[in-house]
Amino acid sequence: MLTLTPVLTVSYEAKISFLLLSILEFAVGILVNAFIVLVNFWDMVKGQPLNNCDIVLLCLSVTRLFLQGLLLLDAIQLTCFQQMKDPLSHNYQAILTFWMIANQVSLWFATCLSLLYCSKIARFSHTFLLHLASWVSRRFRRVVLVALLFSCICTALCLWDFFSRSHFTVASVLPRNNTEFNLQIAKLSFFYSFVFCNVGSIPSSLAFLVSSGVLFISLGSHMRAMKSRARDSRDPGLEAHIRAIIFLVSFLCFYVLSFCAALASMPLLVLWHDKGGVMVCIGMMAACPSGHAVILISGNAKLRRAIEPMVFCFHRSQKKYLQDIAGAEKYFVALRRQSGERKWRWINNSVFSGNVTNENQNFHCVTIGLTKTFDAASCDISYRWICEKSPK
Repeated sequence: MLTLTPVLTVSYEAKISFLLLSILEFAVGILVNAFIVLVNFWDMVKGQPLNNCDIVLLCLSVTRLFLQGLLLLDAIQLTCFQQMKDPLSHNYQAILTFWMIANQVSLWFATCLSLLYCSKIARFSHTFLLHLASWVSRRFRRVVLVALLFSCICTALCLWDFFSRSHFTVASVLPRNNTEFNLQIAKLSFFYSFVFCNVGSIPSSLAFLVSSGVLFISLGSHMRAMKSRARDSRDPGLEAHIRAIIFLVSFLCFYVLSFCAALASMPLLVLWHDKGGVMVCIGMMAACPSGHAVILISGNAKLRRAIEPMVFCFHRSQKKYLQDIAGAEKYFVALRRQSGERKWRWINNSVFSGNVTNENQNFHCVTIGLTKTFDAASCDISYRWICEKSPK
């Protein structure tokens, strides 16, 4: 007697919540990754050459745009069309196969970024390593082309496996219409395909881990050298090491989280028919590309400079709002600067990018009202304050 696996149903409210969350993750992922693409594309339009780091970030962001689109399609398929009685539908397998391909390509580009950081930042004492780092730095674009070649080979193998497996599944219908046996064959074939498509990520994973490990070793030796020479804690070499390691470690964490979520979704889908668990896994997978893109933007000077015009527009609208509140009376706002410092900062320590009048005088507070400008003033004047607070 056959024992059927119970199907764990999901409520309508949970499906709608999951779909809205997926759309939100898609919007955030498209926004941050498209921002990186547009900044670099606009530089190319203006005739400014892209450096090696910009090229890798551009390729990585384009790949992640595909990842976000595939994960949204996966969420729509799972919510609206996926039947747990037939968990391995052709559409679902196709989406997951293309996700594995795009995820593997993003790993190759992240490996290129790790090799670039290693060749530019790490300090070597061994002659062979010095020559190797110099070779990678001088021929880095060839390294990127080699990574693209390997990605194309892995893509071709995964697509060949997918289409050959689809043909085998169609041709394996038994004369007695043994649906349960055909389903078991499809499950085994699907697990095999998942393993097969991820074998191609082993070389890039090893290269990524080795180059990242070399950066950690270089950071340790650099810190020991700084300690022996009693150098300033704001050493540019130290900051470059830390920034590169943050980029790489955050990518590794997001990649491992995404891969584990995809791996966990396999038995949840085909063995236990738990649609709710698969939704959780897809939500975790969709958050990873946008999360790492935000870290890249926050740590890249060029991308941060591109955000400044948008921040300036926000400050202009904020200033108009404060002027409307102040009217014909002067108020203190939450802008201060310390003695000996030229930058004005908000109370949350973020730098103010607008203009302040009278800032050449020895004033440390800012007022608004009567005029259409922010005015530096003495903190000892008895003006009232305009404060921001959460509504009750």
